[in-house]
Amino acid sequence: MSDTPARSRAITIDRPGEHRLTDGPVVEPGPGEVRVRVAAAGICMSDREVYDGHRDPGYVHYPVVPGHEWSGTVEAVGAGVDPSLTGRRTVAEGFRSCGSCERCRGGETSLCTSGYDETGFTRPGAFADHVVLPARLLHPLADDADLRAAALLEPAAVVAAAVRAGAPEPGERIAVVGAGTLGLLAVQLLAAVSPGELTVIDPRDERARQALRFGASEALAPKEAAEVHGRYDLVVETAGAATTAADACLLARRGGRVVLTGMFAPGAVGIDPVHLSLSQLTVRSVFGASSASWSYAVRAFTAGLLDPAALITHEFPLERFAEAVALVGGGGAGTGKVLMRP
Repeated sequence: MSDTPARSRAITIDRPGEHRLTDGPVVEPGPGEVRVRVAAAGICMSDREVYDGHRDPGYVHYPVVPGHEWSGTVEAVGAGVDPSLTGRRTVAEGFRSCGSCERCRGGETSLCTSGYDETGFTRPGAFADHVVLPARLLHPLADDADLRAAALLEPAAVVAAAVRAGAPEPGERIAVVGAGTLGLLAVQLLAAVSPGELTVIDPRDERARQALRFGASEALAPKEAAEVHGRYDLVVETAGAATTAADACLLARRGGRVVLTGMFAPGAVGIDPVHLSLSQLTVRSVFGASSASWSYAVRAFTAGLLDPAALITHEFPLERFAEAVALVGGGGAGTGKVLMRP
């Protein structure tokens, strides 16, 4: 047996536009913590914003190891943690909720009042060989779980939060605005509810075709959406584009529900308050996912209702991070989910 101390690599973003591949000793988990060997970690637009310096300063601490969408295997446990977790395949919540404030005690852990704290933004994330985090955040997976696909359970949990907020019922008319990662995962979860109609609105032909394969009954380009204004019982917005919040409200019927999940940039078009009032819409927004939404997504994945692997188009080792992050938001129509594979 080698006496060489174990090492662990990580991508560290020191400041916007500057990153390096670091190498250091493997961190031992403290009391209540686990160390997970990362199998795969997805890159999303939030990671690109961290790299470009476009994320709100209150929601990132430089230098940072990014990576909040990931899966892996528990490698070591700290004091007070069930040793049987060792060797378990797992994913984990990103928000480091306090667990004791009024919102957390009510089950709304994504609304924790103790301040924002999230793996990959304010704490070291999973663009690394290992990630260390509280064991209470783990959601263990089946022994045969596909860890490559499971890396997308974080966006699936966000979508699950939207589905839970929208409360879809069988036979309802439902629209999904946007067919990116969130939109296509939303189609899969919503199709499982047996809607009467499930329409996806996106300008990209390939994404529209994929949505139809995942259970959508119809795919429309944005220019065609005016023809179906006022039609839908539930509209789930996932695009985060400048006009999609307002557009989603126009699609809903009078008395309908709208759930906004996209991350909107400053300057996005506001929702018309006159339309909102006269139509008596219920509008909800989603940022991250509560523990309950994580459980929902993991159950759906385990039951085979989600097929995240079909969204993956590119995989890169840590050494090619610059190439990988450049694809996100700029890779063209053929670019889906991009994974880092430590």
